Amino acid sequence: MEKLNDYGYFEFILKNLREINEKQADNIRKAAEIMADAIAQDRLINVYAGGGHTTLCVGEMFFRAGGLANINPIMETGLSVFNQAKKYLELERTVNYGRSIMKYYHLQKGDVLIIFHNIGINPATIDAAKEAYDNGVRIIAVSSGKWQSEIPADHFIRHPSGKNLFDFAEICIDDYNPVGDAVVNVPGLDAAVGPVSNIADFYIAHELEIATVQECLRRGLTPPVWNSANVPGGDEKNRAYLEKYDGRIKML
Repeated sequence: MEKLNDYGYFEFILKNLREINEKQADNIRKAAEIMADAIAQDRLINVYAGGGHTTLCVGEMFFRAGGLANINPIMETGLSVFNQAKKYLELERTVNYGRSIMKYYHLQKGDVLIIFHNIGINPATIDAAKEAYDNGVRIIAVSSGKWQSEIPADHFIRHPSGKNLFDFAEICIDDYNPVGDAVVNVPGLDAAVGPVSNIADFYIAHELEIATVQECLRRGLTPPVWNSANVPGGDEKNRAYLEKYDGRIKML
């Protein structure tokens, strides 16, 4: 069977994942130690994304077969792709909007927060990160160093402070997303196609969970992990976690 002519998209994705796997392994392990600390202390692991398609990473980690049951999604519909596109684009560029979201969830000193935003410079990301940072929250950031370093300092989508997401994080995990996100140039079209950021970020999200499970078991802890609710016995196995986190996780 003839292979797809995808102009190198498949190979770029593999190269991107290998780069993450080789260069970010230590950061993923360090982040997993922080996440295991949260489990040991019976804290939630909070997950936020600063707008657009990065919000899908929040959903990918929440209530997912094989995922951690103590994930608390800080999911703001206004910033997500389930809002009207023009509206969420404006909201993710609105100063103090991210701060308001974070204040609602009232994270405390020592709580753990994972922030996804492959661009890592917009107001909804920076304000949320600063609010959490000022409250002593332990921040794990997943973003692109390329976007943060290559976008001009005076570009209008930047937060007025000029800060980057990595400026606030205890652990910075680079997804190596290229500026523009899409990586495929098809002859005859002047716009690139084939975005890659979510593939990389979903991979990082699950590697974080795998490494956290490993770290918990190394410490003699039983990590809380969801079973698939769609297999025989799944609901029964999940019942204890549903009871444990009901009322604590707002989206359950």
